[in-house]
Amino acid sequence: MLQSRALLIALILLLSTTLPEVHSKSIFERDRRDWLVIPDAIAAYIYETVNKMSPKVGQFLADAAQTPVVVVTRNFLIRETAKLSILAEQLVEKIKNIWYTKVLGY
Repeated sequence: MLQSRALLIALILLLSTTLPEVHSKSIFERDRRDWLVIPDAIAAYIYETVNKMSPKVGQFLADAAQTPVVVVTRNFLIRETAKLSILAEQLVEKIKNIWYTKVLGY
């Protein structure tokens, strides 16, 4: 039972960052393109909760978050979501431009 919970939390940490970086990011910061801030904050909360209950499992999670597979996967996700965010911002700008020029006639 404890192993399945630890594996579940390790999967949640797949999208998280290293633990010191989690606390350096703000969820409500404006104009932020990093969509992984919220999963990072959730993972940090889960880590802190698990670490309070069982420091041994907390250390396992911290070690699992630093494995090369997790780090490479997270970096890939960061890169791809940054690209998607830029494309979404460009789309919004195009829609605004069409709205102002074609619909409102500015």
